Amino acid sequence: MSGFVRRVRSRLEKACHYLPIVVNTVLVMSITGEVSYLVVVEAPREAEQKESEWSGVWKALHLLLQYFMLGNITWNAMLFLRTSPSIRGVFLDGDNVGQGWRYCYTCETHTPPRCSHCFDCNVCVLRRDHHCVFFGQCVGFRNYRYFLSCLFFMWAGLLYAVVMNAEVFIVILKEGVTLHSVMLLMVPWIMLVSGQVTAGAFAFAFIADTCVVGFLLVAAFLFFHVGLMLRGQTTREWYSNRRPYSLGVLANIRECLGQRWYLCWLCPLIASPLPGDGIHFQVTGSLEPIDSSR
Repeated sequence: MSGFVRRVRSRLEKACHYLPIVVNTVLVMSITGEVSYLVVVEAPREAEQKESEWSGVWKALHLLLQYFMLGNITWNAMLFLRTSPSIRGVFLDGDNVGQGWRYCYTCETHTPPRCSHCFDCNVCVLRRDHHCVFFGQCVGFRNYRYFLSCLFFMWAGLLYAVVMNAEVFIVILKEGVTLHSVMLLMVPWIMLVSGQVTAGAFAFAFIADTCVVGFLLVAAFLFFHVGLMLRGQTTREWYSNRRPYSLGVLANIRECLGQRWYLCWLCPLIASPLPGDGIHFQVTGSLEPIDSSR
């Protein structure tokens, strides 16, 4: 019986591990499909404007922009997942152990500064920032560029989707701010289950709401990590209020995005070698946490 319980628990853990990735993929594809439908069919709703403002060329440009952002999101996400930030396959010279090095009893090796063990990945990660639940992998030295680029294009894509869905909100609120319209915008699931709206109206309202909420969440994550990059910090160092590795704004950006930092965000295929090795870092401040109560 205990063996059966362990197998069930193991399968549930694997399912929960991949569930956020599946949900994110479904939401991204749903938003893309809905916005494509708005561009091709619904925008603008007036027939006399369809042949002028929304000509074939105008629609093609909108779709090109949309799928450019979608391509960058998916490609950066794939490279993020395929690029391991861990110490596996990395030679750690234990003879040159210095300040900031620690011994990991789980991995049974000395680890360099800014490296810490992730119990979800069950391995130490170079310049570990945090474990991303939505991707199921740690954000570290080698894949930080792809993580930040993916966040940027998700933010840009959701902003574009919010603007395109503005007409959905206008249509819902066209007859005034009524209980029906407010309920449809706030709790579309309840309106669908109770039979107050059609499946099509629910889908548009749900995706429009998802775009707004997703945009706010992604914007918060993006601006937080851009701030960390400019300060030369990781999330763990931000918690302890330390900036011992800050080299200046441009050097900090180059440390995260590589030598071609000014171009690499446009496309994940643009090579941008990182200046360091993820093991040795130039120390410019105190390694001790700052007491914020003083």
